[in-house]
Amino acid sequence: MRIKKSLAAAVTATLAVATLAACGSDGNDEETGNGAESAEIRVWLNGEDTPQEARDWLKKTFEDENPGATLTIEQQEWDGLVERLTTALSSESETPDVVEIGNTQAPTFTSAGAFTDLSGELGDLGGDDLLPGFVEGATVDGKTYAVPYYAGSKYIFYRKDLLAKAGLEVPTTLDEFVETAIALKKANPKPANFSGFWFPGQDWRNGATFIWAANGDLATEEGGEWQPALSSPESVAGMETAQRLFLEASGAPKDGNEADPWTPFCAGEVGMMSTPGWVKGLLEDPETGCPDGHAKQVGVFALPGADGEPAPVLLGGSDIAVAAKSPNQDLAKEAVALMLSEDYQTLMADAGLTPARTSLATLLGDDEYGQATVEAASNATLTPAAPGWANVEGSRVLEDLFSAIAQGGDVAELAAKADEQMAEQLNG
Repeated sequence: MRIKKSLAAAVTATLAVATLAACGSDGNDEETGNGAESAEIRVWLNGEDTPQEARDWLKKTFEDENPGATLTIEQQEWDGLVERLTTALSSESETPDVVEIGNTQAPTFTSAGAFTDLSGELGDLGGDDLLPGFVEGATVDGKTYAVPYYAGSKYIFYRKDLLAKAGLEVPTTLDEFVETAIALKKANPKPANFSGFWFPGQDWRNGATFIWAANGDLATEEGGEWQPALSSPESVAGMETAQRLFLEASGAPKDGNEADPWTPFCAGEVGMMSTPGWVKGLLEDPETGCPDGHAKQVGVFALPGADGEPAPVLLGGSDIAVAAKSPNQDLAKEAVALMLSEDYQTLMADAGLTPARTSLATLLGDDEYGQATVEAASNATLTPAAPGWANVEGSRVLEDLFSAIAQGGDVAELAAKADEQMAEQLNG
């Protein structure tokens, strides 16, 4: 389902209604004290990123510290999240209390005021120790409405044995990476869907790397207004590099998304893939991971850029926020504080996620996985901080663009069409 009206406008209208309702109350709907006697705190977490250990710890610790209260974690899927949040956050009876949202989606919701102002709690939640780029993206007019949850710069997982068998070495520049990916596919004609580099058509998050590496951009700000930039010569050149990988190096579906890359990887259908560090845990899981023979052959490296330094990969990750319409504001803030605690963030780091607190980065370790995480993050890039960026993501214009590129379409024409659509979305 596509968004049929501006998300920012919809959320702004929601907040107007919420403000009118608040005028007739004291702003605290909890019955006694902090409402723990009967309150149920609903926390929306997305996808499989948060490890089960962290989920269990959060529920137990919160309920131990707030006798009588319950904390329920409701898992959401990333696909269609913007639309579900827009609907849920507009309803006092349906709204979750705490929500996880992609850091690239946060500016739209924070600009519209869909979340509670956490500025007063920021110091206790970590203050200057919190990932600065994430805090900045969730701050409007000096007020912070969401805080970082985790980051996850992508790096390359690869099969050491397959590279060695093909006589290939770990690439040191982006051009070498492209040639290595193509050569790796040619060296493995079976299965027919083998990927030297696994790159499904809708994967704009990895596709953006090639735009940035060519000095292009998704959008730029001029005079306080955001303008699309996909049809610039630099951006087109980057997408043409991506198209070569789609057509010559990848056996992934040309109209597929980037979900579950570890499945084909563990099935022996992938030589290299670009994924966040937490995938390591899935590859090593005795029940769902790779066979021992494959698992022992997994290596990692930061994707190199044109100059040999780390490429500008997307700094993905999530924020957490308290819903403005939650009737359990104090308890919701307590849940957020637990999610940013050292104990909880240590569990996240153990799963390969970059902690929300910069001082905990050492928890990632000093092995090749930890080093690759640090190197990848050193030149990582955020999506444009445009107030309407969630509109762009929600409309799936970028998925459509890259899928068409993967199917051999004219890059310049496709980019111009995407720019036309984004121009109506970027500023809310």
